[in-house]
Amino acid sequence: MQRRELGNSGLEVSAIGLGCMGLNFSYGHALSKAEGIALIRAAVERGVTFFDTAEIYGPYTNEEMVGAALAPVRDRVVIATKFGFKIDPGTGKQAGMDSRPEHIREAAEASLKRLGVEVIDLLYQHRVDPAVPIEDVAGAVRDLIHEGKVRHFGLSEPGAQTIRRANAVQPVTAIQNEYSLWTRGPETNGVLQACEALGIGFVPYSPLGKGFLTGAMSKDTKLAENDFRRLLPRFTPEAMAANQALVGLLKRIAGEKRATPAQIALAWLLAQKPWIVPIPGTTKLHRLEENLGAADIALTADDLAEIERAAAEIKVEGERYPAQLLAMTGR
Repeated sequence: MQRRELGNSGLEVSAIGLGCMGLNFSYGHALSKAEGIALIRAAVERGVTFFDTAEIYGPYTNEEMVGAALAPVRDRVVIATKFGFKIDPGTGKQAGMDSRPEHIREAAEASLKRLGVEVIDLLYQHRVDPAVPIEDVAGAVRDLIHEGKVRHFGLSEPGAQTIRRANAVQPVTAIQNEYSLWTRGPETNGVLQACEALGIGFVPYSPLGKGFLTGAMSKDTKLAENDFRRLLPRFTPEAMAANQALVGLLKRIAGEKRATPAQIALAWLLAQKPWIVPIPGTTKLHRLEENLGAADIALTADDLAEIERAAAEIKVEGERYPAQLLAMTGR
């Protein structure tokens, strides 16, 4: 597995990481802890060194799974987790935002215990909290870094100005925003530009469009009752039918490269910048191996231009999130 540095932070990771959320949260099909541990260890055996989790996944159980899986190889991997949501202790549901410095410290201490580690490699604010100045958030993480409890600071779904303000207090190592061939906001909202200017790495989550860009879904796909994609405008039958044009483009390029649509989608992301590290998730070993194979696919300048021309003629139908979730991004 090739390796990449996240910006100019000195933090080196595998060119493709593993997003662990879907192992037991959000997508309707949850692996047992033992199954999740086996898949994570299979990723390690195949060269993955970058693993992404969060306290809200479960909540809490995803961190426990990741920590248990990686304990035997702790010195060879980078573990990222996130804080920033208020979690109702009775229901385990998200109950708003909370990035007060005292809460950040509590959340970090709890994550350290669940992960079974002495230091968190990369700690993200999961969403920007409008009630807490980002300078206070950055200062709280800076204190944790000085205490040796955290190594690197990240932000998820911030706007460009927030990135600059945070970075002025504590250098930001990585930004984790949604980015893929059907979610290209970071190219036009100043986020990728800010990352390049400041030497910050970029970690696209949902790089396969929450599964849609693999080509395995259609308007007839039935999502489980507890699959969060049922809430997303792009996963209505009408939107999935309309957006098949993008999958068709990926299938065409994949046919030329003897690859799969998922591999082309990931290879396209890797080709955008050398400091971009996507974190696709999966619950299946063969999909893991398929995703990792994308690192070996070289798209030429002509390939990229062809994809760009074709994609420009395709209008993606549906917002990526409903209004209340979109409002939590780009702050």
